[in-house]
Amino acid sequence: MIDSSDINQTRRELLIGGALTATAAALPPMACAQGPDTGQAATTPAPVTANVALRVNGQRYEMDLDTRTTLLDMLREHLRLTGTKKGCDQGQCGACTVIVDGRRINSCLSLAVMHEGADITTIEGLGTPEKLHPLQAAFAKHDGYQCGYCTPGQTCSAVAALDEIRRGVPSHVSGDLTAQPLPSAAELRERMSGNICRCGAYSNIIDAITEVAGTAGKGANA
Repeated sequence: MIDSSDINQTRRELLIGGALTATAAALPPMACAQGPDTGQAATTPAPVTANVALRVNGQRYEMDLDTRTTLLDMLREHLRLTGTKKGCDQGQCGACTVIVDGRRINSCLSLAVMHEGADITTIEGLGTPEKLHPLQAAFAKHDGYQCGYCTPGQTCSAVAALDEIRRGVPSHVSGDLTAQPLPSAAELRERMSGNICRCGAYSNIIDAITEVAGTAGKGANA
């Protein structure tokens, strides 16, 4: 006959063993693990750095950076230009959009060392509280934001999108690739589709951009 105390003891040991196994699996590997051959403790190599010189908002900067530093982290952590936001950090939300040599990019997906000699514009370089950029003023006028977290990226993206239209760059919804695109609501929605507003202020954002483009009231329902 099996003693019930033996069963309880075995069950207790099983539960304890399972808990210990789960805990061990969740812990990160030890930084000083022994090497398989030498028996010496493994060490983390020093980061590789490179000298980077570029212009941000009209001012020249030169600094030594870890080659793994993203353009976003360089702007926020090294230059303290925190207007550019870190949202998804995977290039999906557009909150980190800046303008590099006239072209908008997701700064979270680009390494700073890739932009040696580049001319970069962030939200801080578009305007000041005393002298707003026309798009900044239009966003405020049309309430193109709620929480405001995505607004710097939205604004930089809108500036570059209007420049693309002026230069005749077509988009996915352009009917004629050889004709001058018009800043219709359909064009602007397509060009701004990489910038996500979690508050849902999209219609107000389009109103702000169309006003600056000189087409307020034209194509608002396109």
